[in-house]
Amino acid sequence: MPLTLDTHLKSFPATAPVDARDLAGRGWNLLANDLAFPLAVLNRSALAHNIAWMQAYAERKGVVLAPHGKTTMSPELFAQQLAAGAWGLSFATVYQARVGVAAGARRIVICNQVVCDADFDALAALLAAEPGLKVWFLVDSLAQLGLIEDWAQKRQAAEPFDVLLEMGIPGQRTGCRTAEQALALARALAASPAVRLGGIECYEGGVARCDSAHDAREVTNLLRRVTEVVRAVDAEALWQGEELLVSAGGSAVFDLVLPLLRTQGLSRPFTGVLRSGCYITHDHGNYARYLKMLEQREGLDSSLRAALSVWTLVQSVPEPGLALLTCGRRDISYDLEMPLPLMYGARAATKNIATPPDWHVSALNDQHAYLRFDPAGVVPQVGDRVVLGISHPCTTFDKWRWMAVVEDDGRVTGAIHTEF
Repeated sequence: MPLTLDTHLKSFPATAPVDARDLAGRGWNLLANDLAFPLAVLNRSALAHNIAWMQAYAERKGVVLAPHGKTTMSPELFAQQLAAGAWGLSFATVYQARVGVAAGARRIVICNQVVCDADFDALAALLAAEPGLKVWFLVDSLAQLGLIEDWAQKRQAAEPFDVLLEMGIPGQRTGCRTAEQALALARALAASPAVRLGGIECYEGGVARCDSAHDAREVTNLLRRVTEVVRAVDAEALWQGEELLVSAGGSAVFDLVLPLLRTQGLSRPFTGVLRSGCYITHDHGNYARYLKMLEQREGLDSSLRAALSVWTLVQSVPEPGLALLTCGRRDISYDLEMPLPLMYGARAATKNIATPPDWHVSALNDQHAYLRFDPAGVVPQVGDRVVLGISHPCTTFDKWRWMAVVEDDGRVTGAIHTEF
């Protein structure tokens, strides 16, 4: 899909507009300082590896993949995931779903409750404009069902919405808390002309603590509750629609939900839908730690590779032990932990090297990162490049309207854009 880049985009060079497909011909290289920093960077080979690895993992486990698109909100990345074999895409809002449909998705799971008349209007219009499109959203209460029915009556809607019943966890976010509540809701959904009950959904990430014993125990408890509801709904033949879905799977402990997605003994076939999203770029912090646990549980030597970083420059070394980098809260994730210094290079250097272990980011302002270091060791100099790793890719993607795609040697060969 055509993508034109120009100086309206943060850190894009002061040139005439450029089609992203022509970037390789420009000869730009990050190691030659051809672009302004800070710059969000995607490593092309790591992206390709992650997309292929996760698709193969899902197929090997007998489930389908509906990557959570809210992570990147990038049509170019959606297209790559779908081309690799993704069954569909997941999103959090109707707006996001529209972006996914425009990128080519024909199956969408909105992993959230829809409660607004304007969103019902938008979803109905989207479905009417796209024959063959399937969209499911989550329902977790009779009150929400009442809003849907009220909208359908006011609009005299002829077509029901496809929905999934959400099971939740006490003390955490949305979802039915008990099997009794869920079964009562399932009966009401099955009886309502405004919706079609197409399956069950849950999200396990809220119980994960990056401790395999704890995570396996807590996720198993959740799966036991959800499976109980799946079987009870099946026993009462409350399912509707052409395709039955059972869905789970964030980006931290997605291996642990596989037993739910392969539940046996139901009265009709179903599709197990895995919804991990952050896998496409992975990270250097939070998810890297969780994936080490997964690798141990699965007996893997390796899995995903970190594909996203933010390149910065040292702009000041005002006192011993402190350097300020050209990167701040406007540019990089900080909701889970501070950015992680990975590599650095002098202005004239044609390669980067690993940062000393004592280098760390202690704080961020809007436009500055506080890099702390031992003044008796390696001292960063004004103009040096410093490459920062991230923890939690979602909150770096939403700070950039574009990202450069680069080769392992720093050559800029492409770009993606985001639509948050």
